[in-house]
Amino acid sequence: MLYIVIVCALIAADQALKYWTVTHLALGESAPFLPGLMQFTRLHNYGAAWSSLSGKTALLIAVTALLLIAVTVLLMKKIVRHPLGAAGCLLILGGGVGNIIDRIAHGYVVDMFDLLPFDYPVFNLADCFVVAGVILAAVYYLFIHDKKATPKKESGDDSSADGEN
Repeated sequence: MLYIVIVCALIAADQALKYWTVTHLALGESAPFLPGLMQFTRLHNYGAAWSSLSGKTALLIAVTALLLIAVTVLLMKKIVRHPLGAAGCLLILGGGVGNIIDRIAHGYVVDMFDLLPFDYPVFNLADCFVVAGVILAAVYYLFIHDKKATPKKESGDDSSADGEN
């Protein structure tokens, strides 16, 4: 139940910011946010990251849905139980659902975060959730998963004692 509440809160935050962007900025219009660092710029992304697969909305919806189902299964079957891994999964779910809502409703994703110090694609809160979730999941998998999954060998356990090698 807590997982559902968290994912719903992430989706609500993403959708609220996208709603604000659409109701306060015209397409292509910018507004200051963090002077010298970031501004809000309303863009519509018809593809995935860096506008890849632009115009392939049905494919993006299908691939995203499959990935979201896989992450949901990891949580529901308790394959991922550690809080760090679960947090990563929840962020991926919240961001993925936030963007899939846009793709289904509009055929594009509303982007708004525009980094000023360097040329980087405009992105949205759902994208931030997905990236943070993937980073947390990778840290979990690389540094915690094997330590939790591998049973510790007892000091007196010598499997070669029976003569087998």
